Formats: sequence, structure tokens, C-alpha cells
Amino acid sequence: MRKYALGIVGLALAFVVTSSAVAQGTGDVLNEAPLIPIPKDMTYEEYQDMNRRISTGLMRSAIPVPGMMHFYAGEPTTGKWLLATSLAGVASIIAGAALWEDGEFADTDFDVLTINAGDNGKERRYEQIPVSLEGETPKYRLRELQRDGGAGGPLVALGVIAIAGSMIYDFLHGIQVIETKRDRVRFKYGKRLKLQAAARTGTPSVALSYAF
Repeated sequence: MRKYALGIVGLALAFVVTSSAVAQGTGDVLNEAPLIPIPKDMTYEEYQDMNRRISTGLMRSAIPVPGMMHFYAGEPTTGKWLLATSLAGVASIIAGAALWEDGEFADTDFDVLTINAGDNGKERRYEQIPVSLEGETPKYRLRELQRDGGAGGPLVALGVIAIAGSMIYDFLHGIQVIETKRDRVRFKYGKRLKLQAAARTGTPSVALSYAF
């Protein structure tokens, strides 16, 4: 169970880190936005929304901490909730691991060989599976019996789901938030743009420009 839990978390991390690496290879995360005329009624928050880049958000999400994408997207409340959820998941995994040794051994129809009987932390049980018979002496193959995890199993599973879910939600929903905010600002002020034409002196040409 613990191997599966680590595997799921590892896949979630690989998913986010790989996407971030691709974005860094194809994006311009370190380039600053060019200085352009800004409408007088545009707020600083709208200016930030307009210039947020998904590639930069992906680079920040490479840090394996859920909520980083939403913090960059200007959604600190959602980011804090995702961070708190992941911390609760970590606590659940730790508690589940502590309770794991209290689980019962699996049942078997074969004879059982017990080692360190009575020591809850070191006790091991093996089922004796007959494989051959030499004269009147049977030969056995030992197969270890695993504990069912007890109350720790569901806690570990819950913690893994909380962490993996927070990371995936932060990644996918964070991209959507950045795109939605950016499109909303560009649509709002893009409708106000007007094309202006002016004649240039000296050479017979016309200069085209946009104005709000």
C-alpha cells in the first residue's frame, strides 16, 4: 500500500515538473512585457492579469508545493486552501504510517511460521506452502503474510488522494484562471482600440497607430 501511495504522488510530481520543463523550453519566462500605452482607467490588478503568462506559472509550479499556480494567478485564498489540504494530507499519511503496524495479518489455510512473536513492530509471519515431499519429510516454500494496514491504510490512502488532487487541481485550474483573467482584460480594453491614420511629412506615406 505504501509503495502505491508513493507511486501516485511521484506520478503527480512528474506530471507537473515535466509540463513545467516543456514550458521553460518553449516559452519566454524571463522576458519582461514591453512598455505600451495603458488606458487611464485600467487598474493595477487588471494590468497584472493582462501580463500573466502560463509559462511563468508553470515554472513556479515546478516547486512541489500545491497552490503555487493559484498564488501566481492572483488567487491567494484558493492557493492557501490547496496548501492547507496538502498539509492535511501529509499529516494523514504520517498518522496512517504510525498505525500501520497495528493491522492484522492476512488469513491463510497453510501452517504459519512466526518470528519475533509478540513484538508488534518486528513480528513477521510466513505461510508454509508445501512444494515437495522427500520420503516422509515435506518441503515448504515460505511466503510472508502482510498486515492489512488496520486503521492506517485508509488514512494513507486519504492523504495520497488529498496531495495528488491538490497538485492536479492547482495545475489544471490555475492555467484556466490565468487564461480567463487575461482574456477578460484584453477583451474589455481591446474593444476600445481605434485605428488612427496620420500623414508623414517628408515622404508620401501614412502612419497607422492604435489609440484608446
